[in-house]
Amino acid sequence: MSCTAIEANNPRAGFHDPIDLIPAALGDYTWKITTDSEQAQAYFIQGMQLRYAYNVNEAVRSMAEARRIDLHCAMCYWGEAFALGSFLNGGMTEEKAPHAYTAISKAAALITSTTSEVERDLINAALVRYPENYNPKARRPVDEAFAEEMAKVYEKYPDNHEVATVYAVALFLLEERRGYRDVDDPDLMRLHGVLTRVLAQDIKHPGACHLYVHATESSQHPDLALACVEFLGGAIPVASHIQHMPSHTWNEVGLWGKSVRANTAAWHSDLKARNNEGFSYGPTHNLHMLLFAASFDGQGAIAIQAGKDYRKIIDNSMYEVLTMIRFGRFDEVLESNRRPKDEVSAALYDFAYGYASLKEGDKRSAMSMRDKVLKFAATSKANFRFHPASQVVGTVGHILEGEILMTEDDLNGAIVAFTKAAEVEDLMDYDEPEPLPFAARHWLGAALLEAGRFGEAEKVYRDELTDHPHNGWSLFGLQAALSAQGKQDPDVDRDFEESWARSDVWITSSKF
Repeated sequence: MSCTAIEANNPRAGFHDPIDLIPAALGDYTWKITTDSEQAQAYFIQGMQLRYAYNVNEAVRSMAEARRIDLHCAMCYWGEAFALGSFLNGGMTEEKAPHAYTAISKAAALITSTTSEVERDLINAALVRYPENYNPKARRPVDEAFAEEMAKVYEKYPDNHEVATVYAVALFLLEERRGYRDVDDPDLMRLHGVLTRVLAQDIKHPGACHLYVHATESSQHPDLALACVEFLGGAIPVASHIQHMPSHTWNEVGLWGKSVRANTAAWHSDLKARNNEGFSYGPTHNLHMLLFAASFDGQGAIAIQAGKDYRKIIDNSMYEVLTMIRFGRFDEVLESNRRPKDEVSAALYDFAYGYASLKEGDKRSAMSMRDKVLKFAATSKANFRFHPASQVVGTVGHILEGEILMTEDDLNGAIVAFTKAAEVEDLMDYDEPEPLPFAARHWLGAALLEAGRFGEAEKVYRDELTDHPHNGWSLFGLQAALSAQGKQDPDVDRDFEESWARSDVWITSSKF
């Protein structure tokens, strides 16, 4: 059986088309099911791997290949239903629901005396997840019923890692996807308990680690996932989302270089998918994470190139010009001439154009853009991803306002503007990654240094490092603030040397 690269890896191909077996996707993951066919077993493994990598359509297609090869494989039908069901990034659709119902019904019908007990229990537990008349708008009772049934299976097989991971999937569907902060929440503690039990015995389990990253990244302790993410990126070597996932943890703890490498590998798999050599999921997200991490790591060439690749995919130059601002490529911003159509992206582009104009000596254009951007921030009801546009655009609008005041020798006014930018930026909820590839405090700290307010600058940079650990922009500013006070901190010096080791930019300030 052969299929084209587009059929194999383009989500638009849907979930009905054939799919090739790509051995590189199998990794070291094992789950022996009841089947006499090695090929069906391999396709089942590929299906589970891709389900854990959130390539859900490709997972469905892999499971369908498995049950076509072995018509009596009950678990192949279970796997098909599992892949069709709701996952952390999206609910089961009205289109998929009938197929899932048919698949799980067939799985139940194929249960025989040769079906293992755990397989029978998994299939029976899943029956409540796929009712005949599923309503996507009223999925909560279905998700709750599935979690209740899986709790019984987990109680029976607490050390079966596949049962535990499927149970964790069911539990996570009942929780808010974003903004976990309270580690003492009993539901979160239960979810953590299930996942950590798996990872204590198998630190390399891709499904458990993927979920654990999401369960910890926005909590007070994202570092809890550090042990498993060391292995996660290589667990499914050609699935871009799983390769990218460690960066959710690494960004939070300031391991920017590792995050750059992870998202570079993910982007390469996005490209490999075009040749039927890998599996792509969220290429713009991978590029956004890449440019964000590279910006905080001082890797300008990578950050700007990722911004360009982002623009080529969705025709939006916003991140291309924002990374250029981050790295002082002002003439290139003015040459870009690609203002986005989306109104929020256009406002961010206008900020970049105004900032670059100011740095290139065109204050009038800068002031015009400042007024335009601040007016948009004050009046827009739009959203940017999960944030009000007023917060994202307001942050950069006040940065531009402060820079203009700096040129007018109004240093105190600039500090007020940069302080406002930082305050607005602080209003933004957790995101992965954050909307902007820089921090307003990089500007505030630099202005305080210029004003001779060295103690205040030190505090600003230390506060910023709490938000973005180990970033060289803040460490450079902190060194300057300490030096101006006659202080020295060997830990800061060492941190800057290590954190800026991959930088390709020479800086004299925490902002250009």
